[in-house]
Amino acid sequence: MAIKELTYQVPKIDRGYANQTLYINLSDNTIKTKPVDDKMKQTFTGGKGFDLWLMWNSLPKDRIVKWDDPENEICIACGPLGGVTSYPGAGKSIVTSISPETGIPIDSNVGGYFGPYLKFAGFDAMEIQGKADKDVYIFIDGDEGKVQILDASDLPDYAHEITKILTQRHTKDKGRDISVVTAGPAGEHAYMSCLNFSWYDMRRGITRYKQAGRGGIGAVFRDKHIKAIVGKIAKVTVDMNNPADLEAMKAVAREHSKEIIELDPKQNRMRVVGTGHLPSIMNEYDLFPTRNFRTGSDPEAKNLFDDVWEKIFTNTGKGWDGCWASCAINCSHCIENFTPKTGPLKGQKVYVDGPEYETIAGCGSNIAVFDPYWVAEFNFYCDTYGVDTISFGTTMAFVMELFSEGYIDEKATGGHKLEWGAAEEALEVLHEMARGEGFGLHFGKGIAYLKKYFAENFGVDKQVMQDIGMEHKGLEYSEYVTKESLAQQGGYGLTLKGPQHDEAWLIFLDMVHNYIPTFEEKAEALHWFPMWRTWFGLNGLCKLPWNDVVPADNAQTDEPAKVPKHLEFYARFFSAVTGKKVTPDDLITQSERVYNFQRIFNIRQGKGLRLHDSNPPYRSLGPVTDWEYESRQERYDEQLKKLGVDISGMSTTEKRLKLREHREEQYKLLTDAVYKRRGWTRNGVPTLEKIKELAIDFPSVVDVVKKYVDTEPDPSLLPKDNSAWE
Repeated sequence: MAIKELTYQVPKIDRGYANQTLYINLSDNTIKTKPVDDKMKQTFTGGKGFDLWLMWNSLPKDRIVKWDDPENEICIACGPLGGVTSYPGAGKSIVTSISPETGIPIDSNVGGYFGPYLKFAGFDAMEIQGKADKDVYIFIDGDEGKVQILDASDLPDYAHEITKILTQRHTKDKGRDISVVTAGPAGEHAYMSCLNFSWYDMRRGITRYKQAGRGGIGAVFRDKHIKAIVGKIAKVTVDMNNPADLEAMKAVAREHSKEIIELDPKQNRMRVVGTGHLPSIMNEYDLFPTRNFRTGSDPEAKNLFDDVWEKIFTNTGKGWDGCWASCAINCSHCIENFTPKTGPLKGQKVYVDGPEYETIAGCGSNIAVFDPYWVAEFNFYCDTYGVDTISFGTTMAFVMELFSEGYIDEKATGGHKLEWGAAEEALEVLHEMARGEGFGLHFGKGIAYLKKYFAENFGVDKQVMQDIGMEHKGLEYSEYVTKESLAQQGGYGLTLKGPQHDEAWLIFLDMVHNYIPTFEEKAEALHWFPMWRTWFGLNGLCKLPWNDVVPADNAQTDEPAKVPKHLEFYARFFSAVTGKKVTPDDLITQSERVYNFQRIFNIRQGKGLRLHDSNPPYRSLGPVTDWEYESRQERYDEQLKKLGVDISGMSTTEKRLKLREHREEQYKLLTDAVYKRRGWTRNGVPTLEKIKELAIDFPSVVDVVKKYVDTEPDPSLLPKDNSAWE
């Protein structure tokens, strides 16, 4: 029996848009639609842009909204290019909310079928506000034109079990017509909780998952007493987006897919091992995080390389492993009939979706676990409990370093001996998170919380934890060592939502190839790449087809890191679907509008100024300990000599502190250069001229900018040399 129901006429998609959104308020069970006009499409494009605009207008403007306020929203959107069955990577959903970890808008770009199904059901985006008084789930039936709020009291807790039950309950086609979004039991206790988005594995005849992992949206989901959201569409066809030029769309899709199928076996073998190809590359270049980002390689890392995963993944390269229909990348590999050694499902046969690179690094090398089967077990339980593997792994690495170095003991960890490599102990903390017990209750709130908890209750030195606690803005770092790349330090520290690699990954450009040696060149890269990567989240696309399989002649182009041929592909794709003739530069402008708007949203939420971009953990910039310095002494000594430092007679500590002084100054200089390139003030505020240029000068936006545009940063946050800014 439905608690509330809305019937509606399912619109025909027009050039990629349904031209309406869905609004649900669980406090009073309101269900209604809202129109999407041409101005909204022109300004915000779709996807994350629509999500943020809906949130901006629905959240109270007179105060900072907290993550567990009823007014906070979860917004989910696809995008005008999402749902195209012939184009690789065109099945993404983009989820936004005010994050429990950061207090600002978080966004996650996630695979699975839900985003396209939502659009084909008639909605470019949906927003969920309020809180239900009991557990509910939402059913969006795009075949019948019906939205229901339903009682969820009969549903279990584990994500994979919820998905299985609801798929069977609502399917008319063995499950391929259903996509389920769900959290898990950890969402009731942990800030680092994620959402699982299901997709149908046609070869295996089962539902599988992708995760909207970052920032704790699963906690918001469960705080609203949502157990699941179900989307249903019986049949998806290549013309369902009703593109402006169907043949042009098919042509560019064929070109891109053909290239992937031909070249992937010669490059990263995404169809065989997915992002599991990365550990060996990262280890070779000293970028694979080990033991809380202290080093970037390890002799045992070979146990987590692609050849290992190729043997463990089931039927690699043969099955239908694309998380959206007809995606040529086919990178969503799994382990069938995996048997957990711990926890409530110990001894049972389960499916493990992945693991992918971030999980291999975060729940593997970064906590000194080099057994792939333990990594797979972390992967499985994180998914079914609804936990972000990146935040879990990075937080566990922080705790393990404190424990191994003697800063904390079993009293601080609830009896767990969390030394390096203690996989079973770490898994028990994960199980506690799901149960809402013991140390798991504290651990699940992340590094920013734990720094205060350990200082106040166990006397741990705050500066030590600031230096080694790999979080910024409240979000845990994703799994790349950035010490030798100033550009990537900015790529993490100057992000909108916190240190997540989906805004800018510049390590090879900067550290390996030295293509961007000056501050101005680094600033240009930290403008262009975040804008380009943002674009995928506006359109319902995956970025992997852009740069994980590249044209055979890409290295001979003027700017190989940008993959110029693929920029043209995406401009052609957008033009064919929407009917708007665009160039790659036009796509950057689309993103720049949303990027600056999100920055202003952060400011409205009480963050988003230079203060909040400053003071990242020093381990992301350089060696924190003498041991770290000495592990690369030749490298660091040479750097100091090039700076004109006479190191003769200096102790390791003295050299380390001198290097730190230099690197922290470099980060401040980079911040100046990036702000200047982006058209922001020295305090990190988009100028009135910039927002007018981008046509985002809505009255409510102008009000926020005017309030902050003339503010000055604390002088301690500025570099000693001001000439670059002046």
